[in-house]
Amino acid sequence: MAWLYIIFSKQLNKFYVGITQDSPEARLNAHNQGKYGNAKFTATTHDWEMKLTIPCDDYAHATRLEKKIKSMKSRTYIKNLMKYEELREKILNKTR
Repeated sequence: MAWLYIIFSKQLNKFYVGITQDSPEARLNAHNQGKYGNAKFTATTHDWEMKLTIPCDDYAHATRLEKKIKSMKSRTYIKNLMKYEELREKILNKTR
């Protein structure tokens, strides 16, 4: 199974959208422990919090979903995704 996840750093006041085939919790721990290298964006802080996880059909679907969300380039869109189930369902169906 693949997952799309959205994490948030209070220190940076930024969201990060990513995908994983591991559990979202394991991925969050890896980000907070800096396991992806010091040069990576998520390694700049260790206060990431999980805000949203979305199960996807497969890794290809998760990739399409991630690209769609990132293409919106909108903090408001991400907040609305977290808030409205119908918006999540709509984007999931659109990226299938």
